Amino acid sequence: MKKILSLMLVCALLLTSAVAMADELTGKGKGFMGDIVVTVTTEDGVIKNVVVTENAETPAIAGPAIEKIPAAIVAANSADVEIVASATYTSNGIIAAVKNALDPVAFPYAEEVKKEAEVVAVSATGLKHGIAITGTPRLGPGSDANGTPVYSFNEVIAYAIVDADNRIVDLEVDILEVITTNHDESNEGDNFLAGWPGQSYANDAEGDGTVEGELLMTDEIFTTEINEWLTKRQKGDAYMMGAGSWASQMDAFEAFFIGKTVEEIDAWYAKNCSDRNGRPLKDGSSNEQDAAKYALLTDEEKATLADVTSGATMSLTDPHGDILEAVKAAVANAVAVREFDKIAKVGLGVNITPRLGPGADDQGVPCYSFNVVVAGVCYDADGKIIDMQGDVLEIITPNHDGVDDNIFTGWPGQSYNADVDADGKVDEVWTQTEEAFQDQINGYVTKRQLGDKYRMNAGTWASEMMGFENTFVGMTTDEIVEWNAKYTSDRNGRPLKDGSTNEQDAAKYALLTDEEKAALADVTSSATMSLTDPHGNILDAIVKADAGAKAVDITAE
Repeated sequence: MKKILSLMLVCALLLTSAVAMADELTGKGKGFMGDIVVTVTTEDGVIKNVVVTENAETPAIAGPAIEKIPAAIVAANSADVEIVASATYTSNGIIAAVKNALDPVAFPYAEEVKKEAEVVAVSATGLKHGIAITGTPRLGPGSDANGTPVYSFNEVIAYAIVDADNRIVDLEVDILEVITTNHDESNEGDNFLAGWPGQSYANDAEGDGTVEGELLMTDEIFTTEINEWLTKRQKGDAYMMGAGSWASQMDAFEAFFIGKTVEEIDAWYAKNCSDRNGRPLKDGSSNEQDAAKYALLTDEEKATLADVTSGATMSLTDPHGDILEAVKAAVANAVAVREFDKIAKVGLGVNITPRLGPGADDQGVPCYSFNVVVAGVCYDADGKIIDMQGDVLEIITPNHDGVDDNIFTGWPGQSYNADVDADGKVDEVWTQTEEAFQDQINGYVTKRQLGDKYRMNAGTWASEMMGFENTFVGMTTDEIVEWNAKYTSDRNGRPLKDGSTNEQDAAKYALLTDEEKAALADVTSSATMSLTDPHGNILDAIVKADAGAKAVDITAE
């Protein structure tokens, strides 16, 4: 009898052990920066553990979600939990990955398939291309829970290719939006700036509409935050709007503008967009003003407008960025495209470079700056550059002694030393006002626009940039990266030169052949600045232009 009981007990234990055996399931979801992979451990249908095993999220931003969401799922024994407000995309990605692990049939992971835009063949004569950056200050959006205003500004970047009649053949647009740290958006979506190092601003660290205190900007936070900034196009599907992502809406406008002059675009905008907010009119609007304006359109105009609004509903001229102004400026800046047979793709790249400097004022207060670097590039079917244009917008503290500086004192209410007459001596402390904030950003001028006012060793900034553009025509992006690695200093990124007193540069130069030295001398006769230093990472903008380039079919007549 004892033997039978013992045997029954052993069987029961074995059965219990088998039933309680844990299952490890793997699932995948989409985060802000890429895929999120989780391992989910279950016992008897109960979620016992959730671990995020792979992710490409930004640790400082996604950390709270990666810590809290798995624990919340285990506690609830369900993936239907509240998200972490400061990490919306990461939270939803983890939740989706857990659901995928638990029930891959009901919650499948689908590889994102981008619909290729239709490539329309165009032939044209007298092609020109131009690039522009235009700033739009914004008093808003709104205020935080404590009544402290939210401020922002948008730098709109446009690269346009036009024909001999100034009709748009191709258009690429992007926007960099910079905003105060008290905005209650997800930290993954905003390009936050608390001010220059030493300044502070109200901070909604969790993006939940509640201010937790003030964020004091340090050198480290300044460089880290700016290095993580993304343009609206770079955010892709993470920047969603009414009719799709910002990028998809901008694509729709770009396609609609092909074949039109800026005057025709202006006329279309005046007739087909709201006088209140600049958004395209739509049928059935509850606003009397918009409805009355829409009623004046012909049936044909309404049908055309409906085609536009199926893919684009955002404003082209509101405080989020004056896109029309940037397009006009790009066309106005256009110069002849170099000789070509066919343009196969066009790209617009943007890099933002923080700089701890240059130097300090006569009171020892540091100067700070950051550079918005842009590159518009045309390529042939082999990926070789047909032509390109680069430009840089440098934004700097008011204590720098430059006459033509693009000064940013800080957000309204903040203060900074000011060298008013640019003589190397601080004259006073400026306190930023809303009026001065708007005036400063509206008055910004790029390095290319400064022309002869921006002098460098081998000429102006514009002429040096043109020297590099001349060198890179006919190269692929990979070849440009290789050229930069071989022919520039590992210390400061400037092209090597004969007779350098720096041992490291002299040794690197000595490895070149006579033919390579002669070719390099041709470059340095017109271009000596760095392509990769804190004044702006031009090389990275060129790389990003290629990475994001879209296919076109433009033939020279």
